[in-house]
Parts: sequence; structure tokens; C-alpha cells
Amino acid sequence: MIFEKIHTVPTSEELINKAFKRASRTMSGKTITGKESRLSANESMLLTAANIFTDNLANIVRRFPSFDNLHPFYYELADILVGVEKMKMALGSVDWASRKIHEIAREYVGKMREVENPEPVRKEAFGRLASILKAINKDLIFLNKARNTLRKLPDVREEPTIVVAGYPNVGKSSFVSKITGASPEIAAYPFTTKGVSIGHFFRDKIRYQVMDTPGLLDRPMSERNSIELQAISAINHLDAVLLFIIDPSESCGYEIEAQKRLLTEIKALFEMPMLVVSNKADRPEFKDLEGIDQNISTVTGEGIKEVLEKLIRLIPEPKKVTEAPEILWEPEVDRGYQ
Repeated sequence: MIFEKIHTVPTSEELINKAFKRASRTMSGKTITGKESRLSANESMLLTAANIFTDNLANIVRRFPSFDNLHPFYYELADILVGVEKMKMALGSVDWASRKIHEIAREYVGKMREVENPEPVRKEAFGRLASILKAINKDLIFLNKARNTLRKLPDVREEPTIVVAGYPNVGKSSFVSKITGASPEIAAYPFTTKGVSIGHFFRDKIRYQVMDTPGLLDRPMSERNSIELQAISAINHLDAVLLFIIDPSESCGYEIEAQKRLLTEIKALFEMPMLVVSNKADRPEFKDLEGIDQNISTVTGEGIKEVLEKLIRLIPEPKKVTEAPEILWEPEVDRGYQ
């Protein structure tokens, strides 16, 4: 996932301790005699500390993704959760500090070469370097919090996607498990209390991802806060088709009319192709509904393969994955609903 390569961002105090301890070790075991050896030792200490500062700060900037080239789905989620402009400003401050430290180190190396005793000059340089680090400490703390938040986002890739929606217990997770042939990966959005299930399957050497979104698309929009609504809108940026599952048996605990109202709200929110199916066709209390594209049962497998084919046809022509294994899917008997 794009945010996983971001390492923990250290505080200014942690960087200062690391750099100055490493600089002190350059003197370990050395006998300092005469002007040249004093100059060499102090230059080595200053350059060691400066290099640790500049390398660590440059790595912080480098490991964050380029937000200008970020997929709109992740850009919008990152903006919702931590603020893209805030991150850009914080990264700009860290980049400035890295370049400023390099500049100061070169300046003070020159100064040490002009004096009889370079140690006071080196200590002055250390003071200036520490001041720069302390000045960006708030940016370092912010970036570490941003990193911890962004790493919790699920691994949603830029590939053909099926988004599954509907009230809880209508069979969404069972459908995802059925067509992916395995238990989907569960990942938690930072703004929901439930995990987002993501599974994959291959067809004709094309990989498809299937996303069940509990906590996002399983209750009325009137119960949402602004952050959740923005997160829902981010899904519009995916190359996706939406599957809405209704439970006409009402064994899920929600009346048909309530499920239809949620469907109406989701239709108004999304600009992607949509398929509406009725699940639990195996139950005796199942009812045929108007305006449904297909009746299915995730227990017996009835209609699942037909729905999958319809969903694939609704997705715009995807790019093929070279040398991807072709996984043949067949319906299996499920033990219950989720």
C-alpha cells in the first residue's frame, strides 16, 4: 500500500540525541594533539552530525508520496483525515531544515579553519543546528501522526473494482467471500468502527478487487457526519461498479422499505454503474421484488455466477495483468450470512 513505506517520523529531540551521540563517537579513542588534529576532529564531529540531520530529514520527505501524483481516491481520503495542504507545508518545513543544516555546516567548517581553537565554533554550530531542529518539531510530530493515520487505510488499488453496499447482515461479506474464493482481507478505515473487507479474483488475466464497506454504506445518509460523507464520495474516484444487496426476507433485521430508502440515497450519491440484487432466495420468507436485477443465494450459490458476469460487463474495459494466474471460480455452499 502506498503509505506503508512511510517510516516512523522521529521528534527533534530524538534526532538531536542521535546525531550528537554519533558525532561524539567519532572522537572515541583518538588522541588530539596540535592544531591540525583538533581541526580535523571538530570538522568530523560537525559533518557527522549534519549528515545525520540532513539524511534523516530528506528521507522523511522522500518517503511521503507525491500528493500531486496521488490517485484521487487516496488524495481525497488523505485530505479528509489529515489535510493535504497541511502535510505539504510540514514537509516543506522539513525540506527547508535539511537544506539549511547543510548550508550551516559548510559555513562553520570554513569558520573553524580560520581560528586557532575550532571547538567553540563547532559548539556554536551545534547550537544552531539544534535550534533548527527544535523549530520544526511541531511539523515532525504532525507528520508522524499523519503517517500513523494514513497507514490504517485499506490497500485499495487502481484496478477494476466491485463495491458492495447494503444494510448489515444482508449477505455482503458472504458474497465477497464467495466470489473471491477466500476470506477477504479486513482493514479498518480510521473514521469507521468496523473493518472494510477487500478480496480479489482473476478473470482472463485481469485482477478485480471486491470491497465490502461496513460502517460506510450500511445505514442512512442522515446518520452520517461530514467526514463519513466525504469518505463515501471518495469511492466515486475508483474504476468501479456498485452492487447493492437487499434482503427481502427481512431476516437481516431491517424492513424492505428501509433498505429501499438506503438504495435511493446511494443511487443519488454515486455516479458509477449499479446492480441491485435480492439475496437469501433459499429462505421460505423470501419475496420477489420489482426493480431487481437478479435473485441470489449466497448459501446455495444460486445466481452468484450470473451476477458476477453482469458486474464484470458493467466495468469499463480494464487493463490486463501480464503473467497473472487465472483463477477459476465455482459456487460453493456457504454456512450463513454476514
